[in-house]
Amino acid sequence: MAYDLIGDLHGCCDSLAALLKRLGYTGQDGVYRHPDRQVIFLGDFIDRGPLQREVVTLVRKMVEAGSALAVMGNHEFNAIAWHTPDPETGGYLRPHSDKNRKQHQAFLDAFSADPDGQAETIAWFRALPLWLDLGELKVVHACWDQGWIERLSEEPGGNHLNERLLVEASRKGTWQYDAVEILLKGKEIPLREGSSFRDKDGNERHRIRVRWWDRGATTYREAFMGPDSARTHIPDDEVHGDHLVEYAHDAPPVFLGHYWLEGPPAPLAPNIACLDYSIARPGGKLVAYRWDGEQELDAGKFVWVERMEEEGPPPDAA
Repeated sequence: MAYDLIGDLHGCCDSLAALLKRLGYTGQDGVYRHPDRQVIFLGDFIDRGPLQREVVTLVRKMVEAGSALAVMGNHEFNAIAWHTPDPETGGYLRPHSDKNRKQHQAFLDAFSADPDGQAETIAWFRALPLWLDLGELKVVHACWDQGWIERLSEEPGGNHLNERLLVEASRKGTWQYDAVEILLKGKEIPLREGSSFRDKDGNERHRIRVRWWDRGATTYREAFMGPDSARTHIPDDEVHGDHLVEYAHDAPPVFLGHYWLEGPPAPLAPNIACLDYSIARPGGKLVAYRWDGEQELDAGKFVWVERMEEEGPPPDAA
């Protein structure tokens, strides 16, 4: 099977429709299809952009029709936890704080008049796998950590959330929390005491997401995984502690989203690619990779569309 892997969407449905058409997908019975290929979506369908419902509807139709696969992103996990009561505290698994509400407001607004539709969407999010291992190809939202994947695979449901996993993964200090955090948000390490930087939303951070496969990164600035515009704010001190996850150079290609990259799309390593190029930010791109079975990834097989100035009414796939 040949796959077109597509990065984080964040409510940008017009850009998604434009990318699918550039990739040769056409509307058939309200679903985008290709005669010879299948899409794999890397998660983070919601939050930020203006067309939340439209993105979910388009992706869900493709998945249900068999023209696409999809994995869960951290924004889908956060949405599930926001809407799931905590069985112990009486609150919710994701606290309804001002910060969390701000991050989730676009999704809440999109379904404000349709609570049943919102509940159905959350149920669909819960059915998404946390990762896909297709043999010659691997897909996860942020970090392929084989150790955590093997441990989660032993749980009921395998690569899907179950009730216990959802609850435990929402509680800091549990192994389930650590496992899901790394798979969906990436590996993080603390900066040296007294150091911090501001992320893309202006929040002060004392930890950084890291290039978990990169043995050549020996300073915090080199190890930082994120937009280049933030890199200059990261201390250039020597890394203390283990920031690596073992992933062999001859292992099957693994595709990621999540990291808000900038610049020309290119592989991170011969067999690792991130496809999140900040579509929800002015100047961002929606990026795909056209995979045809190769073990070593080719920079010439990235395809993208620039972010549209305005996301208008939803596209008609029919």
